Amino acid sequence: MASSAETPIQTPNIVDIEQQYVLQNYARYPLVIESGKGCCVYDDKGRRYLDFISGIGVNALGHAHPRIVKVVREQVGKLVHCSNLYYHPYQGPLAARLAERSGLQRTFFCNSGTEAMEGALKMARAFGRKQDPAKYEIVSLDNSFHGRTLGALSVTGQAKYRGDFEPLLPGVRFVPVNDMAALEQAVSERTAAVVLEPILGEGGIVGLTREFSERAADLAQRHNALLIFDEIQCGLGRTGAYFAFQLWHQDREHGSKIMPDVLVTAKPLGCGFPIGAIVANERAAAAIGAGMHGSTFGGGALVCRVALEFLDLLPDLLPAIRENGRYFRRRLQALVDKYEFVRQVRGEGLMVGLDLAIPGKPFVLEAMEKGFLINCTHDTVLRFLPPYIIEQKDISRLVDALDAMFAHVQSPPAGGAA
Repeated sequence: MASSAETPIQTPNIVDIEQQYVLQNYARYPLVIESGKGCCVYDDKGRRYLDFISGIGVNALGHAHPRIVKVVREQVGKLVHCSNLYYHPYQGPLAARLAERSGLQRTFFCNSGTEAMEGALKMARAFGRKQDPAKYEIVSLDNSFHGRTLGALSVTGQAKYRGDFEPLLPGVRFVPVNDMAALEQAVSERTAAVVLEPILGEGGIVGLTREFSERAADLAQRHNALLIFDEIQCGLGRTGAYFAFQLWHQDREHGSKIMPDVLVTAKPLGCGFPIGAIVANERAAAAIGAGMHGSTFGGGALVCRVALEFLDLLPDLLPAIRENGRYFRRRLQALVDKYEFVRQVRGEGLMVGLDLAIPGKPFVLEAMEKGFLINCTHDTVLRFLPPYIIEQKDISRLVDALDAMFAHVQSPPAGGAA
């Protein structure tokens, strides 16, 4: 008789089993995904869906990328994990590659974005405490999202995520996005760090201005605080640059050399395997000494080798990310011109949002029925985080489907753009 571990669970029972045994903290859509290939996933009935959310930005190379599959197969047969008490061949080279791409110097590896933020906050607290025990405040942004653990949640500027778990960490100040006067009032000698997402993801795909970010950097330097950039969602190629803050460096007219002290990243780095990274300059890294922080699973051999393969592939993808992102936003802008309830296109590269004047979730469900996986964030913003390998023909299919859905909501105004 086969053991329970050898007996496959039949797909028709998956939903019932999860509802009975899994913590009910996710509002799942009625879809069981069994496999994926390239930019598509397939459900338990064999139906294909174009994946425009890619595991919320995780599956940046799509599904079952042949080079990732190859290195996984090779590495699983050699070494998956060893304790951080020892060295393995891939963690150091991965840290060196992240240093090269970011301009920072040292990396700590963990398992997720929220863990990376948690470690960065510990770094900030230790950095501040070495100057003055009263220097522990953190300045963050309204509508930001930095993770689900208590520290990361404490600097998340959305009450709907925070309310059930308060009181959280003391000393956190929130300021409106791009409000320089409020930022100047919030940062003081008690500030240990200023935490910013260059593009707010869960907050509606809202970008920071170069001027606001430069002011944050100036204030952090003046008050000897750390500047922390959260690039968990917008980093590692998503915007068409290695990191989103580097877009400000590329501004030909107003080029900026703004640099964070600490950068946290995660989502695409492991191509679906769990990894997060805190990348810091020497000044910030010096705050964490031996025994002050750690991770049992962080930086394992398998995931570090996968991440190295991802970073080998990324440079050749960046031009297409930029080009296809421009094409995507241009096609979506036609919907803004055509429909009164479609307010604005936002984003950079393949991190794209379409802001509506009405709730977005019904369109997520309708898109699923039509064979597209998309997402709604901040209630009214349709969010698109497709794989970096997406093609313009697939983008056109999605935009045409959105156009057809929107046409049933409101007729276009007279003279509207096609």
